[in-house]
Amino acid sequence: MVVLAASICTKGGKAVLSRQFHPMTRTHIESLLASFPKLIPTNSQHTSVETAQVRYVYQPLEDLYILLITNKASNILQDIDTLHLFARVVSDMCRTADEREIQKQSFELLGAFDEIVSMGYREQVNLMQVRSILEMESHEEKIQDIIARNKEAEAKEELKRRARQLELQRREQQKRAAVSGSGGSSYLGGGMSGYSPVPQRFDAPEVPTARTASPAPASSARTPPFKGSGMKLGSKKTRQAELLDALGGELVSEELSAPSTPPIPDPSPAPTNTRGSLPSITAESVHIVIKEKIDVSLMREGGVQSMEVKGDMNLQVSDPALAHIKLALPSPTTDFGSDLQFKQHPNVAKFAPGQNRIVALKDPSRAFPVGQALGVLKWRYVGRDESLVPLSINCWPSPSNDGTCEVNIEYELENENVTLHDVVISIPLPAGSYPSITTTQCDYTINPATHSLDWSIPLVSTVERSGTLEFTVGGDDASIFFPVRVSFVGRGSIAGIGVDAVSRVDGGEDPVFSVDAVVTTGDYLVV
Repeated sequence: MVVLAASICTKGGKAVLSRQFHPMTRTHIESLLASFPKLIPTNSQHTSVETAQVRYVYQPLEDLYILLITNKASNILQDIDTLHLFARVVSDMCRTADEREIQKQSFELLGAFDEIVSMGYREQVNLMQVRSILEMESHEEKIQDIIARNKEAEAKEELKRRARQLELQRREQQKRAAVSGSGGSSYLGGGMSGYSPVPQRFDAPEVPTARTASPAPASSARTPPFKGSGMKLGSKKTRQAELLDALGGELVSEELSAPSTPPIPDPSPAPTNTRGSLPSITAESVHIVIKEKIDVSLMREGGVQSMEVKGDMNLQVSDPALAHIKLALPSPTTDFGSDLQFKQHPNVAKFAPGQNRIVALKDPSRAFPVGQALGVLKWRYVGRDESLVPLSINCWPSPSNDGTCEVNIEYELENENVTLHDVVISIPLPAGSYPSITTTQCDYTINPATHSLDWSIPLVSTVERSGTLEFTVGGDDASIFFPVRVSFVGRGSIAGIGVDAVSRVDGGEDPVFSVDAVVTTGDYLVV
């Protein structure tokens, strides 16, 4: 097929939008469109007409015509299918198929036309692919944005840490100055009780050293006399904070620190245990680690507002004799369609359509690296399938006439592919109000930082899959109890990804393997 042009015109043959895929002058295409309505026979059911040079394949579009101008040797069945795709794209991108709306969306429509036909030949695309191409959504760009935001957050945390370090050094200097000031009170007249000189960075007239029995530090010799009340300590802190912002925390910290003040060590953060009470797995010679993270927003009335699951699989081989292997993944129990996307390592073969999922190297003669973990597979799911939500939360506040609210919280395990440990459900509380718990045998605490009730459940499994909590608290605004936040660490895979078997490529005895599948939460909310 050779498509010469794709056009939209009025019933009278006036061109509204036209895209030529072969060199054609504007006068030529306007003359072809002007003669097109005259060629349409009355009371005809056909969707194509021909002249001596070209063929018109057309379709009514409300008060307009959308048509393809092709050569006479073109395959008319393929032309009709291409025309239908053009019509669907126009209907999808324009709210109404009138002349004004099409001219308003002309730039986007021309871009879509170029994705359907290139150099006169049909591209193998459908409506969803054209829509995805026009959106120009880039996963790599999103990753770069996340990395940039993380770097910015780390820089802010580093600035705060250095500011706290500077404040500690300032307080230490103030204490030392207070000691030296008490020793020299007889020289200054004995009126120094209640406050002490604060060292400053700026140049000032020097004060003679006090001649007392106790030796004064060297820094006190250049301490200026104190001027003002104790409230000026806050303004000095503000000035130091401005210097920190203007000159950088490291430079100001070095200049303001006294020579005699020992450096304050940077407290290293304690390592966090992301596994919680999740049982540990004894690693075999072939060890597979599966990690998933879920971000989900559940609606309080029911249903899923948004859900994203990201996972990766890492393979670690410790025995060189077992480096030539392949992994067999279980058959999917749920049809995710195109919502579940996989991405393999460049050296790992892609999944064959319609066959079992196998993780193996493209070159069977090569071996997996020994002694180091290798990320062989990643996957991502974005959708609203409520059956994949691991834990459903039902928060039901009921305001009473006496100014209190009775709140019922219920959870239930929905996805049996996972077992949840260390579940914490956090319910916001009204300001100044504290709950009266009605339910017995439940573990809860009041979080003073967020003023929320944190309900802790050690284990949620197929055996103990549900539970309820009931309490009464002052307040009659039901919306104050949202959003409910949930956190847990789980065993298994939300997407049903695992390893059924590990076999040698050369057909030898199957090696013993171990799998450690962990699920963690990001933003798990009920809004």
